[in-house]
Amino acid sequence: MHRARTIEIQRVLLGLLVANLAVVAAKFVIGLASGSLAVLGDAVHSSVDAMNNVLGLAVIWVAARAPDEEHPYGHTKFETLGALAIVAFLSISGFELVKGAVSRLRGGAEPLDISPLQLAVLVGTLGVNSVVAWYETKRGRELDSDLLLADAAHTRADVFVTLGVLSGVILARAGLPAADPLVALAVAGVILWLAWRIVARSVPVLVDQHVLPASMIKEVAESVEGVHRAYDIRSRGSPGRSFAELTIAVDGGATVSSAHEIADMVEHRLRSELKLTEIVVHVEPC
Repeated sequence: MHRARTIEIQRVLLGLLVANLAVVAAKFVIGLASGSLAVLGDAVHSSVDAMNNVLGLAVIWVAARAPDEEHPYGHTKFETLGALAIVAFLSISGFELVKGAVSRLRGGAEPLDISPLQLAVLVGTLGVNSVVAWYETKRGRELDSDLLLADAAHTRADVFVTLGVLSGVILARAGLPAADPLVALAVAGVILWLAWRIVARSVPVLVDQHVLPASMIKEVAESVEGVHRAYDIRSRGSPGRSFAELTIAVDGGATVSSAHEIADMVEHRLRSELKLTEIVVHVEPC
């Protein structure tokens, strides 16, 4: 199950890498043919998306490694660490936007000079990135992948940047040259919000916050016939996997075989109803 999930994530990342490389190549060709430094600069910026895909493939390769003596719970948290690395790219993008916007506001905003070719490239980029962000978010939720969701957020940030540029162009041509840096500040705020969402999703995994409330696990365990009480309940999660440990009290006169059957039923019920993947049930007499 875990291996199948890893293969699916790798396929998504490889597909996105091919798409991003095609976009970068198209921008470079157009930029070189037209001599537009702006388009060439946008090509360099788009190459960061391809770099993210390569980083993602490397991280997933590490995260998919089997548990070993040093990592008995596996390596899946490396995927969450990779998601936090993408926050760094988002932070840099946000900082550069704020820096450029403040500089233009202080120095006096000049009307944007963007050619029809550059506008066409921006619109094309907007379309591609919108589809990529939608698809990657969809697959990230289906596969419960922190890395795919974080990379989708980075691509979504590019969408907002492009929308900001297009809005700035329209407003500037309408006689509002200061609109471009103001829109850039708004976009920087959205990027900050996207980065915070990644952090808010990743940190609980890294600090072993419970994946489910103990009361929920207790309720399901105690619904199994033969369980008098469930206690010492703990849970934790990582991308694609969740762990739970609990102790159940059974009749002191129960045989070892019947006690194990009750424990097996508790494990089955927790897997089917709460979608926990790895469960350890300790049995104590009462």
